[in-house]
Amino acid sequence: MCGIVGIYGVEEASKYLYFGLYSLQHRGQEGAGIAVFDGKKIREYKNLGLVSEVFNEKVLQELPGEIGIGHVRYSTTGSSVLQNVQPFCVKHAGKTLALAHNGNLINAYRLRCDLEEEGHIFQTTLDSEVIVHLIVKNLKIGLVDAIAHTMQRIKGAYSVLLLYDDILVAFRDPWGFRPLALGMLNGGYVVASETCAFDLLGAEYLRDVEPGEILLINENGPKSYYPFRETPQPLSHCIFEFIYFARPDSLIFQKNVYIVRKNLGINLYKECPLEADLVMPFPDSGTYSALGYAKASGLPLEFGVIRNHYVGRTFIEPSERLRDLSVRMKLNPVKEVIRGKEVIVIDDSLVRGTTSKNRIKSIKLAGAKKIHFLISCPPLKFPCFFGIDFPKASELIASKHSVEEIRKFLDIDTLYYLSLDGLLDSVGDLRDKVCLACFTGNYPLEVDFSFRKDIIER
Repeated sequence: MCGIVGIYGVEEASKYLYFGLYSLQHRGQEGAGIAVFDGKKIREYKNLGLVSEVFNEKVLQELPGEIGIGHVRYSTTGSSVLQNVQPFCVKHAGKTLALAHNGNLINAYRLRCDLEEEGHIFQTTLDSEVIVHLIVKNLKIGLVDAIAHTMQRIKGAYSVLLLYDDILVAFRDPWGFRPLALGMLNGGYVVASETCAFDLLGAEYLRDVEPGEILLINENGPKSYYPFRETPQPLSHCIFEFIYFARPDSLIFQKNVYIVRKNLGINLYKECPLEADLVMPFPDSGTYSALGYAKASGLPLEFGVIRNHYVGRTFIEPSERLRDLSVRMKLNPVKEVIRGKEVIVIDDSLVRGTTSKNRIKSIKLAGAKKIHFLISCPPLKFPCFFGIDFPKASELIASKHSVEEIRKFLDIDTLYYLSLDGLLDSVGDLRDKVCLACFTGNYPLEVDFSFRKDIIER
């Protein structure tokens, strides 16, 4: 998780970065930051909170320049404190280096220990800082070679933007876990986690940054380097970008997310055709799969629960008496739509089960006659080490309970998960190029479970 955007050769870059980050807000809500090169030095500003809370006109005016990078943070490694908000900036040999990272390194702790033994001092608990130290350590051999050397040492998921004074560099892990795309904007260039940022900025999508590619953009334009060309890795695009994480109007791994999610719902109907009065999603996560199921089944699609889009983060821990308030704060059932009806409820996933149980309870209280709960992915049984914030296996309800046990826990008439084949069919020609470890436990990279500090903090 996390979202990154970079701009090269565009006037008022900080304002374009602001709007780019705004479109990527779904990828992280804990903090935001921008770093720009003003012609002489790199200036930065970052803080905890949403993009609209962190930045204003005055702040952006104090970030002049045509080159910059931005980041929205969701912490999977490192605490939610200001020092861990990115871009991460360091000074070295008279120059400033700023880095923004989306992903998660599985060998960050081992590398950090090695670097500390060599005398390196760390300011944060970010795995991203490990990347910075490795690059700086090898800058004497040249920027591109330093990045290539770093990429050979780090393991895991990383889509990275690097600002080295007046040079913008984008590089991506050879497995292609996290998305990263290149576009053209006002004669300059933009790089972002998702193409929905291009749509807002009015940029033209050119192509994806390739897995294992180092893309350097300077006054001569973009130039690509491929340090893994002789040792290519099997692609392992994160399937959860399609299931839940990416915005539906984005191209991810050159596939439209909206269409994939609709296909998930169509395949749900093929596998589990049910008769009912209506199909309804838990918005917004289940909306597009519900659309597919309704289309395939011919049943009416209704929004039986309404989401409050203006709910921010809350720090109130509800008591037992107030627990229903926390559920209704985001989703509230429409009694007139649900009362006396047999409903098919669709959602994208079932993680711990507690949230779904509370939501289903609210539908029961609204008067639903029968509830069939369909999930548009297989059971989540294994934790993710590559940047999606799934808890340890013991906290995943499907890792220790059968489907029937979960159905009884949720107190519903039907529980059905989309099969692995149904999921893969939905992504078409990417079926052999996606990571399925959270469903199968077959990790594309070897994870050292005995050395669990690979993830510095969870």
